[in-house]
Amino acid sequence: MGTKTWLITGASRGFGRVWTDAALKRGDKVAATARNLTSIAGLKEKYGENVLTLQLDVTNSEQVKTVVAQAHAHFGRLDIVLNNAGYSLVGTIEEASAGDVRALYETNIFGPLQIIQAALPLLRKQGGGHILGTSSALGHVVMPVIGYYCSSKWAFEAIHESLAAEVKPFGIKVTIIEPGAYATEFGSQESLKFAAGLDIYTDFKAQFVGGLRNLERGDPNATAEALFKVVDAEHPPLRFFLGSHNLSAVRAAYAERLATWEEWQSISASAQGQTK
Repeated sequence: MGTKTWLITGASRGFGRVWTDAALKRGDKVAATARNLTSIAGLKEKYGENVLTLQLDVTNSEQVKTVVAQAHAHFGRLDIVLNNAGYSLVGTIEEASAGDVRALYETNIFGPLQIIQAALPLLRKQGGGHILGTSSALGHVVMPVIGYYCSSKWAFEAIHESLAAEVKPFGIKVTIIEPGAYATEFGSQESLKFAAGLDIYTDFKAQFVGGLRNLERGDPNATAEALFKVVDAEHPPLRFFLGSHNLSAVRAAYAERLATWEEWQSISASAQGQTK
């Protein structure tokens, strides 16, 4: 496959850093962005002209427009636009404030939307491209205590599925990357925000966090080759799991939903009323 040019948000740590390094090592070019430019400064020393490091807060709409345009102008095209920046909000549905949830959505939903909307005219003009978005297996199943994070990924999934149909006529591909549990910095203090707690949920949250510690976590460095197979494919999938446990968990969740819908189907159908 020919050399590709990437724009990656959230390139300072976690999957963003792993995929940035891997893409550069295979000879691709990357416009790597992060809120703190010093966190990615070393990339320039290591990879030279193949990397462009840019400071970017995805919630800053004017900065998004400037950075996307600058990345495209610098390399002459963008083959892959990878929305990876995001964080998780820890708190029950009752605990999290409206402000907490708005801030989460500003980064996890509106930030990627601004990147996409800034990139689409450029991708159309160049005749195609591939938009990738880092979602999660939690875009299909949910967990308590991080329900608002899960909700942001459900919205993320719906937006990208709609987007895929809308931009297909322009030769633009869309893939939603859905990792399971991995040993990244996503669980670090830098990638988590905490809602103010209520005492009534203390024991419940302690049990939940204890259960998370027992999760088998994948090696993030093992994901790059799988991702390259997706971006190099002539017909990449709309949705792509990363990890070995996602399919069984999602299959069980959908089986339970289907069973419930089928159990209640006669009553559901009775609500149709008389058609003319």
